[in-house]
Amino acid sequence: MSKKYTQLAEQIIEKVGGKENINDVYHCQTRLRFKLKDESKADTKALEAMDGVAKVMINAGVYQVVIGTHVADVFEEIEKKVDLKKGNDSQPAEKKGIVNTIIDFVAGTFQPIIPALSGAGMVKAVLALLVVFKLISNESQTYALLNMFADAIFYFLPVLLAFTEAQKLKCNPILAAGVACILMHPTWNAVVTAQEGVRFFEIIPFPLVSYANSVIPILLIVFVQSYVEKWLNRVVPKAINLVFVPLLVFLIMGTLAFSVLGPLGNIVGSWLAVVFNYLAENAAWAPALLIGGLLPVMVMFGIHNGVAPLGVMQMANLGYDSIFGPGCVCSNMAQASAGLVVAWRTKNKKEK
Repeated sequence: MSKKYTQLAEQIIEKVGGKENINDVYHCQTRLRFKLKDESKADTKALEAMDGVAKVMINAGVYQVVIGTHVADVFEEIEKKVDLKKGNDSQPAEKKGIVNTIIDFVAGTFQPIIPALSGAGMVKAVLALLVVFKLISNESQTYALLNMFADAIFYFLPVLLAFTEAQKLKCNPILAAGVACILMHPTWNAVVTAQEGVRFFEIIPFPLVSYANSVIPILLIVFVQSYVEKWLNRVVPKAINLVFVPLLVFLIMGTLAFSVLGPLGNIVGSWLAVVFNYLAENAAWAPALLIGGLLPVMVMFGIHNGVAPLGVMQMANLGYDSIFGPGCVCSNMAQASAGLVVAWRTKNKKEK
């Protein structure tokens, strides 16, 4: 499907200094984001002059090539031609400030799941329209099933985040998703519902916390798992590594997740929920005003990647987003209106 972008991908690779100059590359909704070994080798002017490239921006060590909404197709071709693993191994990690490090981590974890979240949101919108136009009843089986289609993404959000965070932290994403599945198992949900006290080996208490729809607990768990897994890979002999590393990861992280990390993450999530509620009740105008007014600048410098997940967390905790989504709507409608007015005022009246 992306074959028509093969030549464009080859030209972009050449102009950023060749595949040997690429440490990493990923994409957001409209941009290719390169981490280059030497930015001076990239020909920025030549890139901006290319058909298919709208603009080039450099911020916080990320070389951004603005492509457009078809960026995923271009990325698919670039990914085939760039040996990312080799590039990453041959270059020491770049030192970044703590703010840029946090934004990079959050973006790398949340960006890949945005299509799923968008799809779930659109299913909810379609469902609402079906009810408004009385095509289905909100008490029907069809309503319940369509609602399940949308809610499943948020219910199993810990599994999706575990996978993407593990990819970002360069540990095994399947093992991370497996640990998240342990948290989501029906047996644990039944224990939480029954409110029965749990002591692992009759010693270690497991607080009764439900991890469905949660965000913070799994982020904390996988962060710790990345270090545990790398340590195990060093100390466990290679001959038995394939069997014993996964075994120990599940035993260690399952215990830590239920006893310490999960409950701790739940407490942090509860604090965030309090903040979200306060904003929604006492300053509902503030997020929309700030995000709406500053979104173009935030996108320009990639800061929106660190703010957008707040909306995801609020959606997971409270079932709605009053932080990022409304601001985006205000900003996009304002830009669309400005573009429409400019188009109308500057049109050639001699043309029909």
